[in-house]
Amino acid sequence: MRIGVYGGSFNPPHRGHVLAAAELIQKLGLDKLLIVPAADPPHKSLALGSPGPLDRLALCRTAFAGVKGAEICDIEVRREGKSYTVDTLAELCRVYPGDKLFLVMGTDMFLSFSDWREPERISEMAALAVVHRSEDEELWNSVLVEADRLRRALDAEIVTVDNDCVEISSTQVRRMLAFGAPVGLEPGSLRLIREKGWYLTGNLKGLSYEQLQEVSLSLHDEKRRPHVVGTAETARTLAEQWGEDPDTARRAGILHDITKALNKKEQLHICEKYAMMPTQFQIDNPKLLHAVTGAIIAGEIFGESEAIVSAIRWHTTGRAYMSVLEKILYIADYMEPHRDFPGVEELRDLVWDDLDAAVWRGLDQSVCYLRRLGRLVDPDSLEAWHYYRKLTERSQLL
Repeated sequence: MRIGVYGGSFNPPHRGHVLAAAELIQKLGLDKLLIVPAADPPHKSLALGSPGPLDRLALCRTAFAGVKGAEICDIEVRREGKSYTVDTLAELCRVYPGDKLFLVMGTDMFLSFSDWREPERISEMAALAVVHRSEDEELWNSVLVEADRLRRALDAEIVTVDNDCVEISSTQVRRMLAFGAPVGLEPGSLRLIREKGWYLTGNLKGLSYEQLQEVSLSLHDEKRRPHVVGTAETARTLAEQWGEDPDTARRAGILHDITKALNKKEQLHICEKYAMMPTQFQIDNPKLLHAVTGAIIAGEIFGESEAIVSAIRWHTTGRAYMSVLEKILYIADYMEPHRDFPGVEELRDLVWDDLDAAVWRGLDQSVCYLRRLGRLVDPDSLEAWHYYRKLTERSQLL
């Protein structure tokens, strides 16, 4: 038989996995495709709110139930310790002696294959089936170069499978589940996830700050986490200076970019889900959308106060007549310790003496920057720019 081995954390298994499985069976001419959920992936930690290995096995049984030729394999779930591919293949060779195995992997995994445990032995036991998207020419060229190297170095058999399926990642699916706007899941899988409260689909309202920070950071890209924490702590310090509640400011800060990692389609899906459609300017300039969707999620999912929701809504563009908390979050986002641009030190000095003047300075720098690039400025930013310029000028006259 020709048997495919499709491993991964499947956390959770989504429509992209399901469509890819059907495609692999057809394109590789497989008699069966083994879906092998990892119990304990050696290369990464499972995300906050993830179910255990037996539960992910149950999710896979539900998700792949309609794929003819797909078979859920519990070989790694039954094994104790880290789930290493070489051990899995060795066991499968004993179960299927004389059959041809195809180890399925994506391009990123393939390009790191030399760093796996015992790659030579793996290539002796199975052909490597590399799933790729041919329109990414640069990545595809890297695959071809690495494939040629591995054929010469390991005598590896390598076949490629052009992936025609829609791109979606488990990380994206987990975020949208937590935000109450799920995408890419089979109905049965979604029902089971919601029933069990997996992937942060349970009640997230009334969290302590420590819990809120843990959840928030788990939903961000890793590289953005220092900025988010920096903004929260800067907002807390500014609140102490300007008579605002420090905990409220810190909560606003830790949530201000909560939807920043979403793409435009996902941002608009949240807007539609919660009936809060953005302006055409925001749609045309999608980097502004996370302020709208972040405010939605802060209120709807985390149950934060209207003051926090409003501060998040205006933290990117600003607006005229901002509340103290809105001004604090706007400027904290702009000047937190990880920011580094000309004029930021002057802004950090100014904010302790005159909050309105600091807001005006931040708005002015942003407006001037966008105009230098020949970009349009958001109408709310322009209105705020005029308002705080006049306010600062009047203060200076007094």
